[in-house]
Amino acid sequence: MDTNYLQLFVDETSFTNRMVLGTLLPAKIWEPLPHFFQTWLRNYTSGTLVYFITSLLWSFYVYFYKHNVYVPKDAIPSRKAVLLQIYVAMKAMPWYCALPTISEYMVENGWTRCFPRISDVGWFSYVLNLGFYLVLVEFGIYWMHRELHDIKPLYKYLHATHHIYNKQNTLSPFAGLAFHPLDGILQAVPHVIALFLVPMHFTTHIGLLFIEAIWTANIHDCVDGKMWPVMGAGYHTIHHTTYRHNYGHYTVWMDWMFGTLRDPCEEENKKI
Repeated sequence: MDTNYLQLFVDETSFTNRMVLGTLLPAKIWEPLPHFFQTWLRNYTSGTLVYFITSLLWSFYVYFYKHNVYVPKDAIPSRKAVLLQIYVAMKAMPWYCALPTISEYMVENGWTRCFPRISDVGWFSYVLNLGFYLVLVEFGIYWMHRELHDIKPLYKYLHATHHIYNKQNTLSPFAGLAFHPLDGILQAVPHVIALFLVPMHFTTHIGLLFIEAIWTANIHDCVDGKMWPVMGAGYHTIHHTTYRHNYGHYTVWMDWMFGTLRDPCEEENKKI
């Protein structure tokens, strides 16, 4: 791949590093760092901010502003549960941020099928390839998540860290990133693998990785948005209580195809 073309990726990441780190940190902390570590620090600071802002706002809305509307009082997670979730998430955050940093390094070196500008391929191709990319990611995350349950050592040593939150009063938006570091990375790896298979807009790829933090906060709040075919919190709460259903990420399609779907509406009807 042409060196000048690859420089477009480097210029973009350098601009983003300056914009984020220049706003949040003194220059003497980040400017002396090599480009790779500047990128990691940018991912770490912005990832931490996204985690806390998203989780705090969503918790305030669900537990206080809409008090007793979406979640009954006895289902609100305790302060102890939330603090534990924050501790687990923040312990893992430096490792999580290694994945987008490495993916950006691979893109900058021309090892993937990323392109820097939508004009390079046109809007039709961009949308078509984005669709393929999302299908591959959905398929990959479904099977990665399912194997983290089915392969006993993976569950015992990795995924069980997340599944201690198995009741409505222990789940909260802060649980969205409360994983063993390797577990969290494995479930995000399909985003990176897809870069080698489908032409993908670089900025869209990075944006989708950070949308993960927002999405995972949303699906751990136990509020069923009832927006079929979205794999929302109603489905994911069932996953945390049965352990054998609703492994999907954004949609219900993979669970439907592979026979692991359980609908929250059907569960409510059974209770009635």
